[in-house]
Amino acid sequence: MLFTADSETLCRAFLSGANKLCNNKLILNDLNVFPVPDGDTGSNMSMTVTAACKDLLKNNYNTVGKVMNGIASASLRGARGNSGVILSQLFRGMARRLSDLSTADARDIAECLKEGVSAAYKAVMKPMEGTVLSVSRDAADAALKALETSGDIVVVLSAAVSASQESLARTPELLPQLKQAGVVDSGGQGLVYLLEGALSYLETGEVVELSGSEVSVNTTLDKKLIDANIKFIYCTEFLINKSAQSAPVGLFRDRISKKGDCMVVIDDDDIVKVHIHTNNPGYVMQEAVKIGELVNIKIDNMKYQHNERINAETQPQEPEKEIGFAAVAAGSGLENIFSDMGVDKVIEGGQTMNPSTDDILSAVNSVNAKTVVVLPNNKNIIMAAKQVIDLTEKNVVVLETRSVPEGIAAKLAFDPAVDLENNITAMNSAISNIKTGMVTYSVRNFTFQDTEYPENKIIGLAGGEIKAVGDDSFSVLQELLGQVVNDDSDIISVYYGGNVTADKKEQIEDVLEEKYEDCDVLVYEGGQPLYDYIFSVE
Repeated sequence: MLFTADSETLCRAFLSGANKLCNNKLILNDLNVFPVPDGDTGSNMSMTVTAACKDLLKNNYNTVGKVMNGIASASLRGARGNSGVILSQLFRGMARRLSDLSTADARDIAECLKEGVSAAYKAVMKPMEGTVLSVSRDAADAALKALETSGDIVVVLSAAVSASQESLARTPELLPQLKQAGVVDSGGQGLVYLLEGALSYLETGEVVELSGSEVSVNTTLDKKLIDANIKFIYCTEFLINKSAQSAPVGLFRDRISKKGDCMVVIDDDDIVKVHIHTNNPGYVMQEAVKIGELVNIKIDNMKYQHNERINAETQPQEPEKEIGFAAVAAGSGLENIFSDMGVDKVIEGGQTMNPSTDDILSAVNSVNAKTVVVLPNNKNIIMAAKQVIDLTEKNVVVLETRSVPEGIAAKLAFDPAVDLENNITAMNSAISNIKTGMVTYSVRNFTFQDTEYPENKIIGLAGGEIKAVGDDSFSVLQELLGQVVNDDSDIISVYYGGNVTADKKEQIEDVLEEKYEDCDVLVYEGGQPLYDYIFSVE
């Protein structure tokens, strides 16, 4: 039984839940409604909670309010994709309820879950049932109901977990797309993993351990120093090759945590990855050899590095302009196109690699302009981009571009001689007047026009729907264009991806110019991954 939770309990429960979510990242990615390679809910949610975990590991918060505020702030800045943003808003609402508390009882926990649901619903313009929103609501309602018979936090959270599992199982009945795909909602499943992991800690006293190396890419802490007053001087990193009689990694983690900050210890089968800022690297390594042999040892004096950076970064600043641009794109060709059009900062990202709110914020702050127009160029990046508006002193305008061609059309419509308001109107008009499509491949079996197709089939998408299926990407492109181009069309722009060779360009031009002789056909190297062709018709 647990009637009061302190800061350490809340912190460990969250880490346990986050670890379980991260361990199941690939399962979440596979819970994809569309049979296209954009199943990145698991990646986005795991990166979001990892940002919060990193904050907890480098800060010794001594109240539940401070723990939850840290989680909310870090997850917001680290939020990726719609699922990550919604999750960060859940944490934001929970933090609002716990903000002034040193400890929390069962009612505090139940009510903070409900407050989190309220914040998440408000963050979504068109909330949908059968998603992480309804799963979180049902979990919170069950927690409040459990208060009628128990003041035990474990009982209350157990009720929330059971309700979330039942709610998740109902999501296909609430969303026809889920039922057709034969999956449950991926965001809802991610929340269930998070709650299950937290409950596991409260029941056993053991934090769920990270079981894989996939998350290690995002747990290496940023070494950029912003203050010369560094408490722990030595950035210490190494790998441990475990021995047959290795000491417990959890015990090692607990011992070195008292000797520094910014600690990350990742247990990956036979290898342990260690990163810590400390004044005593000798002690850290002495404890580490109890686990096994040390390799790839790297120790940096961060005060020295900081002074070197200051000397290197003092450069004269150019005058600030009125309006600048930041755009998201993946592929060297597309990045060059945006740069050549005058976009100040191109953020690498797109399908399966959504940039975080913090990535977009960094890009916006790097643009030397009073107002920065952000082109997300992907529907799953728009929410993360909008969070930046409240995180910077710059004026930020997020245009809801859902594809690269829409972003290009918006930038082409921009006139530096016109004021911002009229430019926004012109750019939004350009976005609404362009038709786009793309050719990719299926990542699982699917049904199209009452016919079953296997994975790795070439598919053409337009208007958010599958419109064509085939075995050759160029043939599918032609079929798709045949459905989109009409008598009012003037310009066809095609951007070929990284899997299409440059010598194909001439063939594309010849075939399309012959077929659409009344249209201007423009073919560019996009270099984008996953999509052999992206096109627009104007």
